[in-house]
Amino acid sequence: MAIELDLQRAGCFANAPSDAQFEAWVTAALEPDSDAELTIRLVDREESRGLNRSYRGKDRETNVLSFPADLPDGVDLPLLGDIVICAPLVEDEALEQGKRVEDHWAHLTLHGLLHLLGYDHVEESEAEVMEALETSLLAGLGIADPYG
Repeated sequence: MAIELDLQRAGCFANAPSDAQFEAWVTAALEPDSDAELTIRLVDREESRGLNRSYRGKDRETNVLSFPADLPDGVDLPLLGDIVICAPLVEDEALEQGKRVEDHWAHLTLHGLLHLLGYDHVEESEAEVMEALETSLLAGLGIADPYG
């Protein structure tokens, strides 16, 4: 398995996970022996809000955004796309929800990655599939069900 992970920290986020933690979480969600290239960008509230407004028409910050790669026909690259995570919001949500901050980071990283892999939660049936997969992946990492 070859994973090329570009981790961008658009600010000083003292409590953000290490590069190794992000790589372990990404690896846990990918098929064995698969190749993948992706970017994870950690941002502040302002950048999150701007991206959410520009790409989703929602004028508020959000915890995670996913931008799947849109490759032209005939281009065969393992490029998955980009995940943007709002670092301050992750910490706030973890505290509000009584979760370990590291566990919430793992959950949102996996959630964003599953979007890059084509999963969605717009329809109830899709949400059930995606949440079950998230729960299973997190359990494999020793993390409790985030929806329970």
